[in-house]
Amino acid sequence: MFVALVQVTNALHFYLNTGETKCFFEDLQIDTLVVGKIEAFEQIGHGNDYHRNNNLKVQITVEETFDNNHRVVDQKSSASGDFTFTSLDSGEHKFCLTPGYTDGTTGKRHRIFFDVAVGSSHDYVDSKSTRHVDMLTAQIHNLNKKLQEIHWEQEHLREREAAFRDSSESTNTRVVRWSIIQLIVLFGTCFYQLRHLKSFFVKQKIV
Repeated sequence: MFVALVQVTNALHFYLNTGETKCFFEDLQIDTLVVGKIEAFEQIGHGNDYHRNNNLKVQITVEETFDNNHRVVDQKSSASGDFTFTSLDSGEHKFCLTPGYTDGTTGKRHRIFFDVAVGSSHDYVDSKSTRHVDMLTAQIHNLNKKLQEIHWEQEHLREREAAFRDSSESTNTRVVRWSIIQLIVLFGTCFYQLRHLKSFFVKQKIV
């Protein structure tokens, strides 16, 4: 067990050939912390004996099937490794594992143990019940918090830009309107002065 905050734990073991992929599906709620552990072994000969090989790796991918298979995890684990992530949306997630070798070895048979612990990402209690925050879990929580803050700041900037744009457009409209009014007053004043001068010249019998 990785953390005491888990609510559901799924433990599986299965057999795969090198390069073969096995997938599992899990329906997760938003803000669900998922901790997975992998133990992979290589078959010795054709018997039922398996041992650990340092060159053996397991490719791990997690995709959101409800969001066009958006990939949220893509990492290569050692034969004994783990991964952690927090779901950003509710829906079905696909977990896929593929064994392979760093030295290019092929044609091997593998026994893989796959444990998945699922719980709330808002609680942080370690496996020894010491009430200390697990370092990896805390880092993920901090990253998620920073992402939320960045998203909020972006939304705030968009709102400010929209308000500034509306204010600028309103100001430009008022400036254009005031310029038109000034032109109308100017033309009206000129017309009035020309008529007044014409009337004055007529009275003075200049024209």
